[in-house]
Amino acid sequence: MPDSPDPFMLPVAQQQTSLPATEILHSGNSGIIVERTGQLRAEFRNEGRQFARDLSEYINTKYVGIASVFVYEETFGTKDRLHWLLHMASLDAYETLVQMGTQDEGWREVMFRNRIAEEKGGGSWDRMFLDGELRETVLIPQSFGMYGTSDQEPETLVGGKEGELAKLAVPTAQHQAPQSPEQTLNSTTCGLLMHRTGELNYEFRAEGRQFARALTENWNRTLGDHGSIFLYEEAFGLSDRIHWFIHLKSPASYYNLMGLRARTDEAAREVFTKQWIPEEKGGGGWERMFVQSTLQDLALTPQHWGMYATKARAQETD
Repeated sequence: MPDSPDPFMLPVAQQQTSLPATEILHSGNSGIIVERTGQLRAEFRNEGRQFARDLSEYINTKYVGIASVFVYEETFGTKDRLHWLLHMASLDAYETLVQMGTQDEGWREVMFRNRIAEEKGGGSWDRMFLDGELRETVLIPQSFGMYGTSDQEPETLVGGKEGELAKLAVPTAQHQAPQSPEQTLNSTTCGLLMHRTGELNYEFRAEGRQFARALTENWNRTLGDHGSIFLYEEAFGLSDRIHWFIHLKSPASYYNLMGLRARTDEAAREVFTKQWIPEEKGGGGWERMFVQSTLQDLALTPQHWGMYATKARAQETD
C-alpha cells in the first residue's frame, strides 16, 4: 500500500495577521467580542473571502490595541457562511471603530473597492453577500453579578458613592482559567473553535450561571493542552442566553472533550450530577435550567486559502 500522506495541520487564526502575538486581542484578553456572520453568494465565494481577509488585516494593523479581527468558516455547518470575530478592548473601543465610516479613508477604500470582475458584472462587497444575512452578536466575558444574578454586591462593582453612578468592571475571560495565558488556547491559537449556546430559564438564571462557570473551571483544569473554555454573556440580544467558546487544539481533540463526559471519577462527574437547583424551587440538576432544545454547538475553523477549493494552490498567498 502507498504511504499515508502526512496529516494536514490547520493554520490557526493568528497566522491571518502580520502582527506579533503580543499585539493581538483575542477571546482571552479582550473585553468584548462581536461575532459577525454573513452568507456569501456561491459565485463570489473567492472574492468574498478575499474581502473578509483584507478588511480584517486592515483593522488589525491600523487599530492595534483597539481591535483585532479574524475570519472563520463553519466546519460542518452552512458552506460559504463566514464568521468574523471582532475582539475589542472595551465598548469604548467600539466608539472608535464607528468613526471609521466617515474619517478613515483607508477603511473606505477597502470597503468600496471594485472586487468583482467585469465579466461577473463588477461591483463591491455588497454584491457578495445575501441581503439580510449580515448579523452581529455582542459577547462580554461572564462575571458574577452581571444582570442581577448575584445576591450580594460583586467585588467588580466600582463607584456609586456620593452621587457617583456605579459601573461593573468586567474581567477578561482569561480570569476564568487557572493556566497562564501562554498555556491557554484562545480564538487565535486553536485549531477548532466550538461555539456552544444555551438559553436559561428565567427562574434558574443564577443557578445556571453557577453551573456554567463550574463546567468552565472544571474543563479548564482537566483538558490540559488539548483545549480551554471561556464563558460569555450576550449583550443587546436575547436575555439569559449564555455562550461558551470551547477552544480545541485540533478537530481530533473533540474526542478528548467526549472523554471528559465519560470519566467516572467523582471530580469530573460532579458538575453534571450535582443538584444545582434548591428544594424551594423544586430541586434538580443542570438539565432543568435550560429552555428545551436551545443547547446548540457550532464548530468554526480558522479561514485559510484552499478550504473548500476556494483558491488554487498556485494562487495561495498565505
